[in-house]
Amino acid sequence: MRTRPLKVALLGCGVVGSEVARIMTTHADDLAQRIGAPVELAGVAVRRPSKVREGIDPSLVTTDATALLKRGDIDIAIEVIGGIEPARTLITTAFEHGISVVSANKALLAQDGAALHAAAEQHGLDLYYEAAVAGAIPLVRPMRESLAGDKINRVMGIVNGTTNFILDKMDSTGAGYQEALDEATALGYAEADPTADVEGYDAAAKAAILAGIAFHTRVRLDDVYREGMTEVSAADFASAKRMGCTIKLLAILERAADGESVTGRVHPAMIPLSHPLASVREAYNAVFVEAEAAGQLMFYGPGAGGAPTASAVLGDLVAVARNKLAEATGPGESAYTQLPVSPMGEVVTRYHISLDVADKPGVLAQVATTFAEHGVSIDTVRQQGKDGEASLVVVTHRAPDAALSGTVEALRKLDTVRGVASIMRVEGE
Repeated sequence: MRTRPLKVALLGCGVVGSEVARIMTTHADDLAQRIGAPVELAGVAVRRPSKVREGIDPSLVTTDATALLKRGDIDIAIEVIGGIEPARTLITTAFEHGISVVSANKALLAQDGAALHAAAEQHGLDLYYEAAVAGAIPLVRPMRESLAGDKINRVMGIVNGTTNFILDKMDSTGAGYQEALDEATALGYAEADPTADVEGYDAAAKAAILAGIAFHTRVRLDDVYREGMTEVSAADFASAKRMGCTIKLLAILERAADGESVTGRVHPAMIPLSHPLASVREAYNAVFVEAEAAGQLMFYGPGAGGAPTASAVLGDLVAVARNKLAEATGPGESAYTQLPVSPMGEVVTRYHISLDVADKPGVLAQVATTFAEHGVSIDTVRQQGKDGEASLVVVTHRAPDAALSGTVEALRKLDTVRGVASIMRVEGE
């Protein structure tokens, strides 16, 4: 074993960073044996140096992350700052000074992953980011390495624990959205401002990263269709239960049937209770991968939190450190297919549509005609009426999203349709 340690700069020391530092310290001997050399925490860059950080030598703490990277003896940088800047500049600086990088920064990788990969390749260094997608769940490396000889056609998953907790509570207790969100906030699952989670931004960033890996093409955050789950109601769950389904916020990545394009989307969807993702409870994550040779695979576990995310960071640290000792690099970006990303309008799926209509003869025929005129075939219809008002629930066969949008626009113009109560896609069948 080499006795001279590999020196690590920790950029950020919040919930995840502090856990990374703790594990590096308490498991130092084991890490050294697994790597073939000791790893030493050589510096910790923070914004608030006065904050007490248990287990971290105060002499290692600095507010000058750039100086830490430029001092000349750092081998690996761990970036857990999050956000776009200063993280992007610091990672670029690390590469310019011969430092490989481990990151948990989903937002940055989804937006500028191609440029960061190019910079790492230019300097012959590693960029690893297992923790950016699903916390402790091994997902990036299996897709990037274990399935490298296979063809992935579809990835569908729950990649945000906060939204899964909220939807699970709505399903299991009958709680409304706000009530379930309040419980998630009280338990620490939701931030004071939950927008990134409940509006699907967090899941969309993860979807962009996974799509790039799965389909060997560049998919940016802006390429991913995003729809939040704040409008999901108790009535939607009641309808889902009547269909033998539940509701999840899903990230869905698909290769077109002809193999000439891909799609990426994040939105709430009804899925059958028989589907493995339907049983994912609380704040857990799970990702369902469909590959040509391997078939169907599911990855499941805690997708967030300090210790689980730190576990993924340390796994990357071990891999990158081994590469450093071998004077080699691991797999970088694979974007050779250069497939276009199709717009959401071309996505084909089923739909569950709830309409408020007048309770009088001919309404159902008028609605059915509107669907037919836009090329959307109806699978089932359920109607309930009382005192001149009625609800009409329509479940369609598979149809392009654009055709469904045209149908809904036409339905809103009918004098017998009082309103469109909800529209939800049906997946996993």
